Amino acid sequence: METAVSGASDWTERVDTTVAHPARRYDYWLGGKDNFAADRESGDAIAAAFPHIRTAVVENRAFLRRAVRDLVRDHGIRQFLDIGTGIPTSPNVHEIVQGVAPESRVVYVDNDPIVLAHARALLTSSPEGATAYVDADLREPERILADPALRSTVDLSKPVALILVAVVHFLPDEDDAHGIVRRLVDALAPGSYLVFSHATTDGLAPELTAQIQAGRHGPGKLRDRAEFAQFVGGLELLEPGIVSVAEWRSAGEPEPRPTFDQVAVWGAVAYKR
Repeated sequence: METAVSGASDWTERVDTTVAHPARRYDYWLGGKDNFAADRESGDAIAAAFPHIRTAVVENRAFLRRAVRDLVRDHGIRQFLDIGTGIPTSPNVHEIVQGVAPESRVVYVDNDPIVLAHARALLTSSPEGATAYVDADLREPERILADPALRSTVDLSKPVALILVAVVHFLPDEDDAHGIVRRLVDALAPGSYLVFSHATTDGLAPELTAQIQAGRHGPGKLRDRAEFAQFVGGLELLEPGIVSVAEWRSAGEPEPRPTFDQVAVWGAVAYKR
């Protein structure tokens, strides 16, 4: 069993409890306790405009579980890079994939010091496998890819599943979101996969779309299906392609399934030849 934490500093000095953070707001919607008043206020404001937000985050998390399970079980992937990990929510990626293939290796990346404080929960690897945590920002893909903990945990010359689940929509256009995803995918070996989900303007209430696009809930950009498709352009989509996260290989999930308007998140898994 190998574990590592990279980029760690005194997390207590970096926590600003007066400003909502996406990871802590997500934790609040999932019923967690690692959040502050600002996160709850922001979460409640979004829920007032989009009452199904908790359904959306639960379905997004379920999409992640199904996607990584299928990749390790059916496609032989043994290396995973999860950027925008969020506060640990069991089962975490390493628990899912190492439950199928104990030798699997997982690197988690996030920029929230609260996530860093919980990194030990993300580093409970199986004896045969390995996990690492990198304290870094998605907007710095080259720094992430060059990080010693990442390099010692996964071999980028071999297939890796890159997980960008409900994180890229926090990058506004000026951050060059498409360019960041492209640089990360370009660094992966042939045979790798991209697990991708993104909140969308499609089916969303106009008032919430306006709030988010105006930055009322922090920086970010909702994108429609056509913009989503650009992120996976040049890759081969696994069936069923670009669909609601609630519908991606959802056989066996509780019925009835949520409608697209209740989720408003596109999801896909794509293969790099």
